[in-house]
Amino acid sequence: MGYLYILKSLGQPFQMYVGVTGDVDRRIGDHNSGRCSHTVKFMPWQIVYTEPFDNGVEASNREQQIKGWTRAKKEALIAGDVEGLKGLARRRV
Repeated sequence: MGYLYILKSLGQPFQMYVGVTGDVDRRIGDHNSGRCSHTVKFMPWQIVYTEPFDNGVEASNREQQIKGWTRAKKEALIAGDVEGLKGLARRRV
């Protein structure tokens, strides 16, 4: 089992972090304890979105997809705004 998760900084609300883990509770503890060098300067963090997967490979693939998204598209995902996501999707030519 793997999970994609999105964190939002409580101190710097415009900061987001997208990651994957097998244990969401342990991972948020890592982020909020300073054990993660990429997120330490924007602590504390709050989990705002999780998505379960059957395995870590699927979760990692989704992570890479979402990391390429705009902030607006990530916000629509977090809010569960399917229509907003569709409106923000780029057309492929």
